[in-house]
Amino acid sequence: MQDDTGISFFGALFNGLIWLVQNIAGAFYNFGYAVTHPQLWLDWVLWTGTTEEKQSVMRFVYYGGSVEFFFVVFTLFLILTAIGLYRRQIMWGMVRGLEGFANGIGRLFAWAGLIMVIQQIIIVFMQRIFARPEMSFGLGISLDKDISWFAEELKLYNALVVCLCVTYTFVQGGHVRVDLIYSGISFRAKRVIDMVGSLIFMMPAAVLTWMYGWFFLWRHLIVPKPSASDSLDRLVMKARALRWNVETIGFSPNGFNGYFLFKILLVTFAGLVFLHAIAFFYRSLLEFIEGQGSENKYLDKDSLGEGEEAYEGAH
Repeated sequence: MQDDTGISFFGALFNGLIWLVQNIAGAFYNFGYAVTHPQLWLDWVLWTGTTEEKQSVMRFVYYGGSVEFFFVVFTLFLILTAIGLYRRQIMWGMVRGLEGFANGIGRLFAWAGLIMVIQQIIIVFMQRIFARPEMSFGLGISLDKDISWFAEELKLYNALVVCLCVTYTFVQGGHVRVDLIYSGISFRAKRVIDMVGSLIFMMPAAVLTWMYGWFFLWRHLIVPKPSASDSLDRLVMKARALRWNVETIGFSPNGFNGYFLFKILLVTFAGLVFLHAIAFFYRSLLEFIEGQGSENKYLDKDSLGEGEEAYEGAH
């Protein structure tokens, strides 16, 4: 029994390695085919309602949450890592680019917090002082909605800050971290923990969130509703009956009705976390190789004034 178990284990391991190698090799073909045949999955962008466009929507839905897409991204990650190890300055460039992207997105959408506060103040004034049931905003084209619509819309601003500023906050060191062991170990041991954490926690969590969020998003945009278990052929067959059915139902009769935007933010959040997991892994790897002198190298932190205590997230 032990011999049979050992043989079956190694057989399964060998089959798994063959499957992994086949998918990595197939990623080059899949990427090349997608780049050279964009009409098959992007024809729907200029929507006119043709059968070909409906089929392209279904292909886009399928590949966005598919194993093929995952291995294209995974293979690209392996290639960039190999290039970065050969030329560390290239890897530092990728770190600076990804962290700069996170900072840029975060600094832009952090203003949603200010907009949320201003709009809440306006709502209070309109309700309590002017006793108005509706409000109108706009430059040239006005947005006339009930006050309850604008009150529920505040959730969107909060979601913008949470989903689009998450990696910015990570770069700035603003997330809460419980240091039971981490603070007492050596510099290189910390970098090892950071690398392992990015690979087995950040990346898998982002991939799972993307996989579930992707189909969750499209189930609120089109009918027939796509499923993660549908094959490509089945989705293309469903395309004959495809029509847009964007979710516009609010929680109250006159309340905010753009809840499909939250599904888009969920997918965007997963993508940003995955990209920053790569940046964090590369930074940790480079600091491990180059030593403590490279700690926080090229790190772009916001400062509120003079002195180290002025950095956000430093205390």
